[in-house]
Amino acid sequence: MSDLSASGMFVPSQTVGTVLCCICGVAMPPNPANMCVRCLRSRVDITEGLTRHAAVIHCPECRCYLQPPRTWIRGLEPESKELLAFCLRRLRLPLRRVRLVHAEFIWTEPHSKRLRLRLRVQAEALHGAILEQLHIVELTVHDRLCDACSRSQANPDQWSAAVQLRQHVSHRRTFFYLEQLILRHSAAARALRIAETDHGLDFFFGSRSHALKFVDFITGVTPVRSRSDKQLVSHDPKSNLYNYKHTFSVEISPVCREDLICLPPKLANALGNLGPLVLCTKVTNSIALLDPFTLRSAFLDANQYWRVPFKALLTSRQLVEYIVLDVEVESAEVSVGGFRYMLAHAQVARVADFGKNDTMFTIKTHLGHLLNPGDYALGYDLYAANSNDCEIEQHKGLILPEALLVRKSYHEKRAKNRGKARSWKLKSLNMDVDTTSKGRADEEKRNTEYEEFLRDLEENPEMRFNISLYRNKEYQPSEMASTADGEDVPSIPLEELLADLDLSEEEENEEADNMKE
Repeated sequence: MSDLSASGMFVPSQTVGTVLCCICGVAMPPNPANMCVRCLRSRVDITEGLTRHAAVIHCPECRCYLQPPRTWIRGLEPESKELLAFCLRRLRLPLRRVRLVHAEFIWTEPHSKRLRLRLRVQAEALHGAILEQLHIVELTVHDRLCDACSRSQANPDQWSAAVQLRQHVSHRRTFFYLEQLILRHSAAARALRIAETDHGLDFFFGSRSHALKFVDFITGVTPVRSRSDKQLVSHDPKSNLYNYKHTFSVEISPVCREDLICLPPKLANALGNLGPLVLCTKVTNSIALLDPFTLRSAFLDANQYWRVPFKALLTSRQLVEYIVLDVEVESAEVSVGGFRYMLAHAQVARVADFGKNDTMFTIKTHLGHLLNPGDYALGYDLYAANSNDCEIEQHKGLILPEALLVRKSYHEKRAKNRGKARSWKLKSLNMDVDTTSKGRADEEKRNTEYEEFLRDLEENPEMRFNISLYRNKEYQPSEMASTADGEDVPSIPLEELLADLDLSEEEENEEADNMKE
């Protein structure tokens, strides 16, 4: 067209044709209704017949919503996409007549018990003309306890199934780790109540299926054996209905990480003459064993362990601190089961013997890649230990080493940071704790074990792989502390920390002001 105008030919200008509205006479682009948009909206209401008011039922305890007739939906956060989809399903829009273009929340006060939606819908108005219109819907929130919450509120002991989780050891390290796994996967979200006992935890559920699901989760993360029983509570002979209370007893293997084990002869032969003196390096649904003198490893699943059960020769509660005097590397560094090891000969002495005697030990260790002269290490004192284990007597000619190092110690370097807050924190389950005199006496022991568990998380990246760590908002780092701390002390990098999702009051007020604007 530009070529024609350049040649001097007359080219008529193209204009958009307009017509007059048949009602108000305003010029407008033509449409099938021959009416402007304002007149069309004043005479045709495409939202006629659409729901403007509705009601939803909300449980104030567990924050779930009722999907009629009996389904309770969890995880619907305020003003989330999931809650918006739930509200739209409750409206039951006639999608054959109108088309939903856009939907969003209108901000309301949390205590108003109202959910307001702004919808944009399209529909055919007159003679094929498509009209888009705004539609406001208000949903009234009615509070009502769900079945599980109403049962727990009426009588907390009115449970249908209980899971008794036990481990017969002298510490609670396993339960601290299990607590974080349960929180990470929301495995105990259906529990009515959680109670702490001497050697474990009790979980109470409203139905047997919820308890079975929880037992399956525990079976997948730890080597356990379980059995179940039931007790008849009531019986209706007319309708032939029985009401039972189910109890699941779950026993966790007493073998824990860093335990020293003397394998039974039959089991050692079945594992290819492993050990018999081995260390437990990892416990999941199987037990990882390592021979610290040959770096051979093996795995035992729950069935293999409970077929030939054994206990630890020495546990991590019996670790003794040593100081490393000299290290001589024997072989190159190797990777076994995801961990790095290096065989070496080390000359060590007990820290408690310094200034008292000149007792030193020359031992073989698998920590040659970590230890240097002057470092501290934790190990088992087999020289002074009184081992009355029948498994050792079955191995004829077995010579026990004088000491066996387990891991490097940072006790001296951590003494500077003792009592200071960490940059990260963990969440905990809401459980009933024993408040009697015996429970108060065990509180100090529990706090000490929990502090050791936090140190294990800092030193072992493998342990915190399946744990959610959150940033501590109350932590305020100081320049003096950052320059004084040694770089050799293990810590958790900020990249592994998650932000806590709880909004403060200031953030909520700022969001409210933005929504009003």
